Amino acid sequence: MDIVFYVLVGLAGVALGIVIGRFALRKLLRNQEVVAQTKVKKILKDAENNAEILKKNKLLEAREKFLQMKAEHEQEVNNRNNGVAQRENSVKQKEQSLNQRLENTNRKEQELENTRKNLEKQVEIAQKKQEEVEHLKNMHVQQLETIAGLSAEDAKNQLVDTLREEARTKAMMQIKDIVDEAKLTATKEAKKVVIQTIQRTATEAAIENTVSIFNIENDEIKGRVIGREGRNIRALEAATGIEIIVDDTPEAIILSGFDPVRREIARLALHRLVTDGRIHPARIEEVVAKTKKQIEEEIVEIGERTVIDLGIHGLHPELIRMVGRMRYRSSYGQNLLQHSREVANFCATMAAELGLNVKMAKRAGLLHDIGKVPDDNPELPHAILGMQLAEKYKEHPEVCNAIGAHHDEIEMTSMISPIIQACDAISGARPGARREVVESYIKRLKELESLALSYPGVEKTFAIQAGRELRVVVESERISDAQAEILAADISNKIQTEMTYPGQIKVTVIRETRSVSYAK
Repeated sequence: MDIVFYVLVGLAGVALGIVIGRFALRKLLRNQEVVAQTKVKKILKDAENNAEILKKNKLLEAREKFLQMKAEHEQEVNNRNNGVAQRENSVKQKEQSLNQRLENTNRKEQELENTRKNLEKQVEIAQKKQEEVEHLKNMHVQQLETIAGLSAEDAKNQLVDTLREEARTKAMMQIKDIVDEAKLTATKEAKKVVIQTIQRTATEAAIENTVSIFNIENDEIKGRVIGREGRNIRALEAATGIEIIVDDTPEAIILSGFDPVRREIARLALHRLVTDGRIHPARIEEVVAKTKKQIEEEIVEIGERTVIDLGIHGLHPELIRMVGRMRYRSSYGQNLLQHSREVANFCATMAAELGLNVKMAKRAGLLHDIGKVPDDNPELPHAILGMQLAEKYKEHPEVCNAIGAHHDEIEMTSMISPIIQACDAISGARPGARREVVESYIKRLKELESLALSYPGVEKTFAIQAGRELRVVVESERISDAQAEILAADISNKIQTEMTYPGQIKVTVIRETRSVSYAK
């Protein structure tokens, strides 16, 4: 019974708790709903306020943008109006200019018309005067015929006969001159044969001074050296300034020229071309340029080897290069380097016997003819020029004086100077050491080249065929074809008036134009 009671009481309590809980929950939900509604109202109100503010801001922005666009539009309209106004002004100015030109054209047409009428009148007057002149001429001819007793046709025939007789007389004079010149040439050629026969013992020395022999394996190479229509041999002669003689001499090509350096360059270049097998003008120019560079290096090497052999130290590099150049120069047919080495050794021996400075004497002896080998050839004695070069490169004053005084160009001021002079005479006085003819011949050829080189626009000059032909290479940009003909005539006239030479000299002016392009 008690248990049932307790159970009922518990159930009643549970039911009561449930009722109370539901009531409390309902009240709590109602309160939360009120709070939520309050928050919603507040949010709506804030949203309305924000929307109003945003609306006002957007309206302001829209208004500002509208005003800005309006201002820009007005500015653009103003600019267009200004442009239109400027174009209108330009069109008006052009119209005014065209109107003025039209007026000028009309005025010029009127002037031309007046000029044409005046010219027609002048032509009519000239025709009338021409008729009068013809009439007067006919009257004059009739009067002359009456006075002379000859007709105009007879006078013409007499004049033709007179001119024919004068032409025949001049022709006979020219024939006589040609015959006399042929006789002189024949005499000269005969003398030349006799002289060559007498000098047969000196053939080797003459060949060393004027020609070089290039030996080849077979005569087929001659055709390749000559090239198609002679273009290879012409290119080689133009690049080196040496005459290439390809004749019937078996297995040999002769290189003729007075300058030993040019001959050596031509010989080495020809050797390279023949060895390589590619012989054409472009290759020839390339090989000649490389050979010139090689010769310059060899010249320096020869100079250095010479000063080392003689025990000379402290020589300026430029003087060493000039000593090397002596190898390719001759003095009266005597090799200049060999002559200078002999003089240096003679001076050393003589200075040692006299108790003087051996090294300084040897130095002066080696350099005494240095004035014969500069790159340029000023109009100064070689002794004075050598002294100036020695002073330029800081040589001892006694050495400079010995160089300048070895031909009595200046006064001797040291004991070494007479030793240099005596040793120079000893070296040159050996039998067969020197020949005056070769030196004067080389000097004449150099003067011939220098004379042509003095003209503006002349790039290079080469005296070939023993001075019987002078080839002048001119710059195509400065000298035209017509000017080249005039230049050849001017050089010929100057040679005739200023130089003394046997026979005749052919002057050839060469003007070459090249167009080069590269395919990439």
